[in-house]
Amino acid sequence: MSEVIHTITNNIATEKSTYIYFAGSIRAGRDDVPTYAKLINKLQKYGKVLTEHVGDYHLSVGGQSFLSDKFIHDRDLYWLRNSHVVVAEVTTPSLGVGYEIASAVNWHIPVITLYKRGEKSVSAMISGSEGCRHFEYENVEEAYQIIEKEMAKLGYEENHES
Repeated sequence: MSEVIHTITNNIATEKSTYIYFAGSIRAGRDDVPTYAKLINKLQKYGKVLTEHVGDYHLSVGGQSFLSDKFIHDRDLYWLRNSHVVVAEVTTPSLGVGYEIASAVNWHIPVITLYKRGEKSVSAMISGSEGCRHFEYENVEEAYQIIEKEMAKLGYEENHES
């Protein structure tokens, strides 16, 4: 399954691109993969989505089980630390996503959380965090509008050549 191996070399910090960290549930469930894939596709118009594998249909709840948990942890924190913005789809609760959001908030990386209206409750630790901008959406098109508005507020423009 080489299509889900996504590695970035150590030159990430020297490249001149906008880095976006997309967070979504992997081991807690893959029911939202179609939504993740669409949101990642939208975010790619603003820069490089370092975690594009989260929206990969081939990735199972086992995640990238061919990689060690230590490798995944260290790699993902490296990507997160070098990101300009985090966009997290938090409809499906995930300890890993919560960990990523908390780390981003501590590192003063802007965090946009998206949540499907009418679904499960979002943790108060996420929805109540002043370090996150939290938004409910009804459908993917509404989520796109939120992304466009919030990215513009952060000073990021869509690259229409993508």
